[in-house]
Amino acid sequence: MEGSGNRIAAILVLTLSFLTCIVLSEDASDAQPQVPCCFVFGDSLVDNGNNNDLPTLARSNYRPYGIDFPEGPSGRFTNGRTVVDILVQFLGLKGFIRSYASARRSNTLGVLFSTPGVAGTSGLNYASAAAGIRQETGKHLGANYYLADQVRQFNSTGQSLRGSFGNDTELNIYLSKCLYGVSMGSNDYLNNYFLPNIYRTSQQYTPSAFAEVLVQEFSGQLLKLYDLGARKFAVFGLGLIGCIPFELARMNNTNKSTCNEDQNKAIELFNTRILQLVKRFNTDLPGARFVYGNIYDPFRDLLLNAAAYGFTVTNKSCCGVGPNNGLITCLPNQTPCQNRTTYLFWDSFHPTEALNMFFAIKSYNSTSPSDIYPENIQQLATA
Repeated sequence: MEGSGNRIAAILVLTLSFLTCIVLSEDASDAQPQVPCCFVFGDSLVDNGNNNDLPTLARSNYRPYGIDFPEGPSGRFTNGRTVVDILVQFLGLKGFIRSYASARRSNTLGVLFSTPGVAGTSGLNYASAAAGIRQETGKHLGANYYLADQVRQFNSTGQSLRGSFGNDTELNIYLSKCLYGVSMGSNDYLNNYFLPNIYRTSQQYTPSAFAEVLVQEFSGQLLKLYDLGARKFAVFGLGLIGCIPFELARMNNTNKSTCNEDQNKAIELFNTRILQLVKRFNTDLPGARFVYGNIYDPFRDLLLNAAAYGFTVTNKSCCGVGPNNGLITCLPNQTPCQNRTTYLFWDSFHPTEALNMFFAIKSYNSTSPSDIYPENIQQLATA
């Protein structure tokens, strides 16, 4: 009975949180956005089309990707909205954040922020599928923009925006009020460290040493963003990579949901250092506010109590090929599962919109430091 009570309580908590965020999202249509703009840095978890024109296998601008997204297959690696799309709506920003590639292609960088708050002018997304913190990460799949590239693109954006502001001081004040979301590192493991036949990093570094090297490089790029005017940072840790359908398929784990815990332990080493970095930056960088979005622990809880949150399929993706639909991502025009709201995973690597909603709610309004530390994104945005 106690377990049943806990599940019911979990359902009530999530339902109330969901309804609260929906109300906030609806009210935001008539209210001022909580931040003037949002800039996004990351990989395929938040990519919204930056890889569409690159020579790479890491692209998703085809159906069934985007089957539940208003704009169709835009380059997002899920069936609907990414976690960033949902957070942007919670924050009251108008429209979805544009990809840097589309803004550059249409030559609109210089005027993109001339009317802050208008649809389509609320920020830029630099995220690139298969990209990592390290330059070589994911390159066996083709071209990508790794983290340093994305920071350089942001710097280029700042140069283009100068004409829209009276002087550098006004531009810096504006940029300091924006939110900077950074979700990076998954590919440094999936498409680097965990591929010893292609990359040498696992031979060069112990898991602890590799996590240290990654966080040092990551730290340097965050400091560059700070020097370029960023002040409000939402930095997300990594999830349970050892539990995704791709890893289960590689283990030929078709009937169980037992995860690769060696991989998860390596991820924990990285996450622990990221949390320490956030704490240090909050102390050492004047005017900066960093929050750490914990994906790992809420995901672990979700896997243990999936039914309580409305999920029934935790070890198989909605579309794909092979055991658990996990060996490769969705094929063009493949027919996906019908009950997508009950699946954790859309393809072999990426969450469904339903799981993205779960993480967005946690990071936006949770009061638990085990979800988001030291404050939630709503508090960060309105500070």
